[in-house]
Amino acid sequence: MGEFIEKIEKAIADLQNGKFILIYDDDSREGETDLVIASEFATHDSIKTMRRDGGGLIFLMISNEVAIKLKLPFLADMYSEIDNKYPVLKELVPNDIPYDTKSSFSLYINHRETFTGITDIDRSLTMRKFAELVKRTENLNDGQATRMFGKEFRSPGHVPICVATEKLLDVRKGHTELVISMMKMANLTPAGSGCEIMSDNGRALSKDNAKKYADDHGLTFLKGNEIVEAWKKWLK
Repeated sequence: MGEFIEKIEKAIADLQNGKFILIYDDDSREGETDLVIASEFATHDSIKTMRRDGGGLIFLMISNEVAIKLKLPFLADMYSEIDNKYPVLKELVPNDIPYDTKSSFSLYINHRETFTGITDIDRSLTMRKFAELVKRTENLNDGQATRMFGKEFRSPGHVPICVATEKLLDVRKGHTELVISMMKMANLTPAGSGCEIMSDNGRALSKDNAKKYADDHGLTFLKGNEIVEAWKKWLK
């Protein structure tokens, strides 16, 4: 138990100090490990690390409360609202995800100060500025927050947003919920930047190799069930 607590505390301290942590969801889910950093500390070097050492999708994860304040829709819900006008969306319904019941993807954004939006500098700016916006709009009403969001960001963009479920790990144990739970326990802005770690064999990097990567780089490796346990203790 002592080792488990120390590992969680180290992961929290690392996040607070702008370092990466590694999070593996579960053998029965995606079976993938994500490189994760608090978005408020995202730099172009962070994006380069995710791009080179991760290789998967580089994305932004946010809490459900933030999504509600900024009026961010789930793409699946938005598509269902307009599928009469665009029938192809009916054909593309994501109702057969083998590891989940619903996609957590929302809009794709760029900060308005970016150029193409895809460079390491541009994507880190978008993520960092988003975290800053969350802080600035914390005590504003939804309308004010949404207007500020639109003033600073444009969509479509190159940074996809994934939205956590309202009750977090009580409902869903995906990387988005695991990351937001860690951000809350670390008392950080509930916005995380992440990327799945891929292998050279065409698949996700194995759990053992992800652990080795963490050890080689002095990073903390957490399994989803460890975060779930820590979250339950934290809520008490």
